[in-house]
Amino acid sequence: MRLLLVEDEKILNKTIAERLTRIGYSVDSCFDGEDAIYYIENTEYDGIILDVMIPKINGFDVIRRIREKKINTPVLFLTAKDSDEDIIEGLDSGANDYLTKPFSFGVLCARIRAMLRVKENVSTAVLELSDLSVDTTKRIVKRGDNIIELSSKEYSVLEYLIRNKGIVVSKERIEENITNYDYEANSDIIKVYIHHLRKKIDEGYEKKLLHTVKNSGYVLKEE
Repeated sequence: MRLLLVEDEKILNKTIAERLTRIGYSVDSCFDGEDAIYYIENTEYDGIILDVMIPKINGFDVIRRIREKKINTPVLFLTAKDSDEDIIEGLDSGANDYLTKPFSFGVLCARIRAMLRVKENVSTAVLELSDLSVDTTKRIVKRGDNIIELSSKEYSVLEYLIRNKGIVVSKERIEENITNYDYEANSDIIKVYIHHLRKKIDEGYEKKLLHTVKNSGYVLKEE
């Protein structure tokens, strides 16, 4: 899942981005409202974490502008502005949630998960295909009763595939959704992750779920 973090305090920005990356999110970062709008207009994000008091264009105006352009990416405000009036303004401007500083990283993660469930319009955090299940809250993957251990990037690829089950997605599309702007493109890396996933979720099982579509990409589906 790809997130945009807009926070002008550079140390805090770096800390949040690094911690979210460690638990499997792909995170782009910027420090002001102008860059935020540019990123949002040119990249498909699953969610946006947005401060209010940022340079050039404040967070309230950022969300108003993107909503006027019919960009409906979920937005979570993360800000020190904690008055009732600020919270009301933030939510009325089009945000999905509002979290005030100081904050617990665990609570931030829970709010992000809730925000992403709203985007996917699902009431459960468990995604399923046949006997494969992906618990997106606990990040537990099972095939039947067997727990499958995945690396952070393997998990990200699998989650993207199962959210798009039945749809053929290209290597480039997968790469865009599990990496960030700082990532150095490598056309073979997705092949490597797919190879590892196939061994972990299909090897030893009669029913194969992960399929290669020649010259098109990959699809997670029942045969």
